[in-house]
Amino acid sequence: MKKELKVISCCGKGIYAYWCDDVRIAIFHDYFGAIGGGEKVVVAMAKILNADIITTDTDAVEKLDSSVHVISLGNTIKYPGLKQISAALKFYFCNFSRDYEVFIFSGNWAHYAAHQHHPNMWYCHTPVRVFYDNYENFLSTLPFFKRFFFRFYAYHFRFFEIKSLPYIDHIIANSYNIQKRIECYFQRKSDVIYPPIETSKFYCSEYGAFWLSVNRLYPEKQIELQIESFRAMPELKLIIVGGYAAGDHSASYAKKIQSNTPSNVTFSGELQEPELLYLYAHCRGLICTALDEDFGITPLEAMASGKPVVAVDSGGFRETVTPHTGILVKPDVMSIVTAIQQISKDPAQYHDSCIARSKEYNREAFEKKIRQWVRDNITPLSGTL
Repeated sequence: MKKELKVISCCGKGIYAYWCDDVRIAIFHDYFGAIGGGEKVVVAMAKILNADIITTDTDAVEKLDSSVHVISLGNTIKYPGLKQISAALKFYFCNFSRDYEVFIFSGNWAHYAAHQHHPNMWYCHTPVRVFYDNYENFLSTLPFFKRFFFRFYAYHFRFFEIKSLPYIDHIIANSYNIQKRIECYFQRKSDVIYPPIETSKFYCSEYGAFWLSVNRLYPEKQIELQIESFRAMPELKLIIVGGYAAGDHSASYAKKIQSNTPSNVTFSGELQEPELLYLYAHCRGLICTALDEDFGITPLEAMASGKPVVAVDSGGFRETVTPHTGILVKPDVMSIVTAIQQISKDPAQYHDSCIARSKEYNREAFEKKIRQWVRDNITPLSGTL
């Protein structure tokens, strides 16, 4: 149970720090402009470790569990490129070293606070993909005059990230897929702890006439593949859930994919948790088309609802989707259509295997692993975990 320790100051406002098992823990996360898998992991860690969350933008905080304590460093500049720079600078110049004893970083910009906050750990969802493995692909999508600026921008961010890495004491990857990227681009070893799924929240009501897609509206999610696949299947419906944060690189992409959709495809935007759980419970299955997905929590959320998954055969999907819980496919319309039509004949046959698979990644398993890892690897300045 939390007990009040003292009032400290941030941006002129009083905030509270708390003890957790005699140790005060802070989790730095980039921003809460939208709720995705990364934000769900941060909230779960905060509740498990009784930690405060320190972030920048708090646009979507009202959608979080009200028991989580969030501290804002202030808003970022809502313009692609400048948003990321302003977030990195806010973390770099903040100093909570006297207010907490253990520090955890989440996201891509929060770890710039590492030089002043020890002992620490970075829970890495992925190195910034447009700077590393997806660099050439992203560059090819830009107009000629923007390519020069992006090359300059990416070069300097890679430079400063490499300078920041020695200050990071430990790294945890959210999947073996990300562990490989970390070793490839950062030449650092990492441990793997899969993100948690609160399986008890999910339920199955029926296998309805619609399929579900849950993801941020980002280019790397390849949502256009989903749209074109369902354009070829007018007898089935697709509901796409998700949004994007203001100032992200995806604004033009989101507008583009929503401008010419068939009548059987619906964009619902971001939803509150009860509404999303309802869609999981009533859908026929889940479709995932992300390019080399980091890990992918949504397939496991669907499985926790007893629903099969059609996902592209790459990245983290390979670590969760099995022949008993769905089908891995090539990233093309024909393969996706064939798989969806096959599963749609009898999706209920996957129910039991999906439920069993999701339980392997439940919150209890994550809690046990993250607590044990912190106890074994991080020695706080005082107290014990």
